[in-house]
Amino acid sequence: MTAGQASDPTAETMEVLSARYGATRYRWLVVSACLAGTLGMVLSSVSMNVAIPSVMGAFGVGQDQAQWVATGYLATMVIGMLLNSWLVAALGQRATFLLIIAVFVVGSVVGAFASSIDMLILSRVLQGVPAGVMQPFCMMVNFQVFPPERRGTAMGIFGMGVVLAPVFGPLLGGIAIDTMGWRYIFAMPLPFIAVALAMGPIFLPQKSVKAPLPKFDWTGLIILITALGLILTALTSGQRLGWLSDSVLGRGFLGIVAVTAFVWWEGKATRPLLDFSLFRNPRFACAMGVSFIFGICLFGSSYVVPVFAQTVQGYTAMRAGWLLALGGSVMVFMFPISGRVSDSLPPQWLILSGLFIFGFGFVLMRSVDVNTGFYLMAAISAFTRVGLSWVLTPLNASALRYVPPEKLASASSNSNFFRQLGGGMGIAVLVAILETRTSFHANGLTATQTASNSTSMELVGMVTRMLSETGIPEIFRQGEAVAFLSKVVYSNAYMFGFQDVFLTLAGITFVAMIPAFFVKRPATRLAAMPTPRPVIVAQQPVEAIAPPPVAKPLPPPPRSRTLHPRPLRRAGNTKRIAHNGRVRRPAR
Repeated sequence: MTAGQASDPTAETMEVLSARYGATRYRWLVVSACLAGTLGMVLSSVSMNVAIPSVMGAFGVGQDQAQWVATGYLATMVIGMLLNSWLVAALGQRATFLLIIAVFVVGSVVGAFASSIDMLILSRVLQGVPAGVMQPFCMMVNFQVFPPERRGTAMGIFGMGVVLAPVFGPLLGGIAIDTMGWRYIFAMPLPFIAVALAMGPIFLPQKSVKAPLPKFDWTGLIILITALGLILTALTSGQRLGWLSDSVLGRGFLGIVAVTAFVWWEGKATRPLLDFSLFRNPRFACAMGVSFIFGICLFGSSYVVPVFAQTVQGYTAMRAGWLLALGGSVMVFMFPISGRVSDSLPPQWLILSGLFIFGFGFVLMRSVDVNTGFYLMAAISAFTRVGLSWVLTPLNASALRYVPPEKLASASSNSNFFRQLGGGMGIAVLVAILETRTSFHANGLTATQTASNSTSMELVGMVTRMLSETGIPEIFRQGEAVAFLSKVVYSNAYMFGFQDVFLTLAGITFVAMIPAFFVKRPATRLAAMPTPRPVIVAQQPVEAIAPPPVAKPLPPPPRSRTLHPRPLRRAGNTKRIAHNGRVRRPAR
């Protein structure tokens, strides 16, 4: 205990609670509390993707504003991940857990009663910060309460629960939208949150040492928030304000300046949020690049597929939820298999095969249209999830092999950060591409709608005749028929825009195969290398590290003849005993 710290004898520490409830039972009670909170927050994350069309209709907004419901959540999750360690050190585990649960509940209430799109986005921000804190917090608590030989089992059960949430979340969200309304999605995670709120104050330990607030890189956090805000608003406003407008160009330029300032500041900060010195290892840098693109693929596809299914193919929210649920089920089934295979095969081949499968799946999805059947759409969506499940496990394992043991926490934080950042940035980029390409196709199709276009004129004439049979006055028939034609033109342009987005996802995935090729398993683990200066080793490529000296073989034993023990044999009362090659009779 250092100066300025004082022990609190009344605190309910982990040792006190373990003795009170029994060590084994207490461990699983803690896992249950953490799992309940995590399930509620993950459900809130994945279920909102099927509600985007309903939100657009409720507030009369386009994709550029509605996508903030997903982008704002993922971007603030990144901020929450960076706050986790400081909150635990400052408040303790119990107070941190109760704080993030309370903030999440406030965000859910604000979202359920939101009267504008801005208030809805604010609610998602309030939900995203505690969700970002919750996942690393629960992993840390589970590692503390379980002994090393039981941590694998605990994390397996915890991870299975977290993986199941993306399976049932979209489906439950779709059912809630179709039966009650999109606002009830905010009430769906509250039963799990209530269980966590009831168990947390009882079973999570309190802070046992009273100490001043720990230091935190608040400057770096403010620069990061500024950079994310500028870049995301530039991407989401480009189509509405014009990509070459002063506002969009100014935000983009200032965002790049803020990113540069963040990297520079983290390099000189005493307690940095992210350890960019790890990127001096080119293989680790390649792994982080693949992790960023993996976030784009995972979260971007989870956003565009249900929106396409509802707005283009006319699916209900529940039917769109089934698409994501089937894909999530495939990932649950494939994760254990990919984990076992990654132990025996080179990681770069698993990552390359997974990226190729995902990219090829979206090449196939490039051909889907309004007439594509549900089962074919579900099969293609599940096929892409097979590829993603082959990427995550070997990617995480390989990235951590390139750093010494004292840098493992920083490397894991970097991996989670870039994956979530890729998700937030990916959705913004894909929506920008969707709006730009939709406008492009709409202009191209509109230019073909002339009197010489026999197909369009035939459609207008057919609609006019149908309207005349309903008794609509002749003065309105032509206008209604032309309005219907404009809707058909825009629907086709919207479909072509989504097809371009699917092709963009495939292209991004194929580009990721270039750095993925260099994510190889090192010949020797850095943790096993005896180096007096581990920081310098972490900054060098794996190939540049000289192997440890080979010890000289020991000389043979100073015996002139090899001993050959013989088995015991009995012949009457005589007992032969092998002893140094001689036979003796035991005395009677």
